[in-house]
Amino acid sequence: MNIETIQSVYFVGAGGIGMSALIRYFLSKGKRVAGYDRTPSELTARLIAEGAAIHYEEDVNLIPDWCKDKATTLVVYTPAIPHEHAELNYFRTQGFEIHKRAQVLGIITRSSKALCVAGTHGKTTTSTMAAHLLHQSSIGCTAFLGGISKNYGTNLLLSQDSPYTVIEADEFDRSFHWLSPYMSVITATDPDHLDIYGTREAYLESFRHYTTLIQPGGALIIHEGLALQPDVQPGVRTYTYNRESGDFHAENIRIGGGEIFLDFVAPDTRINDIQLGVPISINIENGVAAMALAHLNGVTDEEIKRGMASFQGVDRRFDFKLKTDRIVFLSDYAHHPAEIAQSVKSIRELYRDKKITAIFQPHLYTRTRDFYHEFADSLSLLDEVILTDIYPAREQPIPGVSSRLIYDNLRPGIEKCMCRKEDILNLLEHKDIEVLIVLGAGDLDNYVPEITRLLEKRC
Repeated sequence: MNIETIQSVYFVGAGGIGMSALIRYFLSKGKRVAGYDRTPSELTARLIAEGAAIHYEEDVNLIPDWCKDKATTLVVYTPAIPHEHAELNYFRTQGFEIHKRAQVLGIITRSSKALCVAGTHGKTTTSTMAAHLLHQSSIGCTAFLGGISKNYGTNLLLSQDSPYTVIEADEFDRSFHWLSPYMSVITATDPDHLDIYGTREAYLESFRHYTTLIQPGGALIIHEGLALQPDVQPGVRTYTYNRESGDFHAENIRIGGGEIFLDFVAPDTRINDIQLGVPISINIENGVAAMALAHLNGVTDEEIKRGMASFQGVDRRFDFKLKTDRIVFLSDYAHHPAEIAQSVKSIRELYRDKKITAIFQPHLYTRTRDFYHEFADSLSLLDEVILTDIYPAREQPIPGVSSRLIYDNLRPGIEKCMCRKEDILNLLEHKDIEVLIVLGAGDLDNYVPEITRLLEKRC
């Protein structure tokens, strides 16, 4: 694939967060871009406004004529698209060059120094934080992110002269195996995507193989205590990090008054009195990893300190929508049991004396089937749980698998109920809310603006 000779790019599954960053990249290069997605969203509306031609019906006749020349058109698809998709099959039968999103990302970034963040959870916030640290410094970076940065209002950052590209390295469908990291953070390896991997051992093996891809002269920054046994090439440095131990860590952590301050400790420096721009406790670990990556690539101590204080966060990651003395409301993308546990613990640390209620929409039938006990354990850390139906995404229903599996295994005595997402607003009308969080990676977030307006009326 020669990106320079491509004139048009067609995306099958254009509305995904990872796909949208590539769409923006090709638009920035002056390419004509079109695509299909199943449902309209705020993101697809923005992409259309930026110049992409996107439609929502699976119909070959809606593919623009300028995307039907196989000599000048690249087709990009996401693995979440069904194999039998009509438009994808059209391109296959006509002999077009077709690549997965991760393949294209790997090709684009191969000529740069790729700073990758992988892991079951924490990778979006950590990679966006690292990108911000580099972008606002004298070093700079290009970045392909898995969430919308609140600092920049986008998931794509472009630099004309920086040698660095920050990438969120996604393990789904082994996508991160297409990358060639110069340096990588690995945040967590709690098993996930068992519909793809089958077993915990296969999941860990995928991460082990990923560590072999880190280029000599580069580095691996791995969270302490992971089950993963990395297998790096000669010439790759390995560092550990954690909240309060490891080669990179935090000391003198001060939490109070809605703020968090800490001292960052590296093998060769110490930066005192760093303020977290998004003051939640999980961002202590995320911040240590992001600062380690920035420090190893030349960002100065003063630039790191300034960047951490000015970091505004990522949409749907601990995204506060309402914060008053009476009511707190936020949205969080957490959709794995370990993520939910971390999210709840971070909220509990901030609001020790308040009742914490969560609305959780499970994501995928397979994930619910494989982890319903773990989901119940994590959600049982809350005071009250409202469960909606499973968001299927790419999957068909599995007999016997529903939110009821989680509901029935919540700890005895917890306040709990099941509710259709369409009835959430009516349910909340009659609830006394102190701290409310919407959890999950599905479409429940579409209701967040209405929930925010409802709760604002009580303040």
